[in-house]
Amino acid sequence: MIESPDRTPMPREFFDRPVLEVAPELLGCTLTRLTDDGPIELRLTEVEAYAGEVDPGSHAYRGRTARNDVMFGPPGHAYVYFTYGMWHCLNVVCGPEGMASGVLLRAGEIRVGADLARKRRFSARSDKELAKGPARLATALDVDRDLNGTDLCAGPTAPLSLLPGTAPSSDQVRSGPRTGVGGEGAHHPWRFWIDGDPTVSPYRAHTPRRRAT
Repeated sequence: MIESPDRTPMPREFFDRPVLEVAPELLGCTLTRLTDDGPIELRLTEVEAYAGEVDPGSHAYRGRTARNDVMFGPPGHAYVYFTYGMWHCLNVVCGPEGMASGVLLRAGEIRVGADLARKRRFSARSDKELAKGPARLATALDVDRDLNGTDLCAGPTAPLSLLPGTAPSSDQVRSGPRTGVGGEGAHHPWRFWIDGDPTVSPYRAHTPRRRAT
């Protein structure tokens, strides 16, 4: 893990690599969010990799659209999408420009600004649940589509940044199927998490939607 005593964001070269290399190395990194009310910071404890147009689970599987356009751009930028008409989710674009791969930031431990996160995640029963799941993470950090395309490598004044942190030991990192992904991509072990961390979200297998009869 790169050390950053001056809190310099991760270099773009870190993200300009195959997504399956980047994803597990994001565990332990610090995600910062500068809000109008103050900063919020969390240590990433769970992520999922999506490999673009070769991955049936990816938003980019069927090509470029207005929704996923950011995924095809330079690495190190935020891809924020809206889902189920209710929630936002935050991803980091990885790999060479044009490849459309990315990492979904699924969960983390809020270490700075928990009081600000609680105001948005008032239903959380404890601070361990503030960012336990991708929609909860985005809600706690006040992330929405306005931040889509944000450069996470831009510097300390950017609204979103990814900084080096304390990496887990290799025997703490686990991998398994991605949550809620069905079809051909259901069994790819592309979800990575820190074993035993209480902020990691529970795994849920894909449940096919039932057609109305």
